[in-house]
Amino acid sequence: MAWWSARVFTLCMIVLQSSLAHADDLTDAASAAAKAAIARSTQWTGPTKGPKAAPDKFIVYIASDMANGGVATVAKGVAEAAATIGWRLKVFDGAGTVAGRSHALDAAMSEKPDAIVIGGFDVSEDAKVFESAGKAGIPLVGWHSGVQVGPEPAQGIFANIGTSPKAVAQTAADLAIADSGGKAGVVILTDSNFDIAVYKARAMEAVIRTCSGCKVLEFIDTPISDVAKDMPALTKSLLDRYGDKWTYTLAINDNYFDFMGPTLTAAGKQPNGIPKAISAGDGSTNAYERIRSHQFQMASVPEPLNMQGWQVVDEINRAFAKMPWSGFIPIVHLVTADNIAFDGGVNNLYDPDNQYRDHYKAIWGK
Repeated sequence: MAWWSARVFTLCMIVLQSSLAHADDLTDAASAAAKAAIARSTQWTGPTKGPKAAPDKFIVYIASDMANGGVATVAKGVAEAAATIGWRLKVFDGAGTVAGRSHALDAAMSEKPDAIVIGGFDVSEDAKVFESAGKAGIPLVGWHSGVQVGPEPAQGIFANIGTSPKAVAQTAADLAIADSGGKAGVVILTDSNFDIAVYKARAMEAVIRTCSGCKVLEFIDTPISDVAKDMPALTKSLLDRYGDKWTYTLAINDNYFDFMGPTLTAAGKQPNGIPKAISAGDGSTNAYERIRSHQFQMASVPEPLNMQGWQVVDEINRAFAKMPWSGFIPIVHLVTADNIAFDGGVNNLYDPDNQYRDHYKAIWGK
């Protein structure tokens, strides 16, 4: 039976070599993708044509939580663009709770706005109110208000603004695979209060599971609004369970990492060591500071938040003109310590092409 044993050994070696080659190919592909995402875009890929500014409009921005850096920065962009186009704007803060967002929506509707911006939450939370707004002919434009980018007719959304959630998730997971050499031990953090958060988290999980040498240690659902209270204890429990097997944390938002550092430090973890934090959005000020100083965060896949505020206003203007949405989906970008010096500089903001202001002004006739 020696010939049989030799044949089995040969087959096993062929399978092993094939598996190793596949792992190497996957790691190489992830490295190439991460490197491409780090490169800075230097060309405007947004719209250059559209309707002139509609006059004398009043819009409201309903924020899921103004304590969320992404939501607040988009609001600033909307305010800047609204002032440029000549519209009035009022911001309502949902303060991080369903009840708070419902109250903010009711207050906003009482102001009789011409259009509504949904800042970072799903219209399904208050479907009847949004449905009545749609029936009244009030355009709804969202930022991270659903899983898909672009129009969502079933929800009455003229356009949902954002980068591709799938591409953002892929980029974050690619970096973990590439940096670990295909051996990442990953914890994934999400918030099931938001469909887009679950979508991105599951997409990251799927990418990590394609890596044979990687492992998803745990998939955790914990509210973003409670991170200050919950993350210290959660961090300690993860350290107790996994120790050095926990090498990467992938989260759907930078806010999760705001409250992990002290616990990691107390456990003797080095700030530039494991577990390394990678965020699939949005590129907060705190995240930039951590990445720059190598303080427990390796990277973020930021949104061009201020630019998206301008896009929100442009999409609303297109809705007023009964035109289709612009079709603009920004290119996915990755911020690490290697490119942070020129990417955001001291402003802690991914603002890829300052010419977007000029492009939108030209479209609006301003």
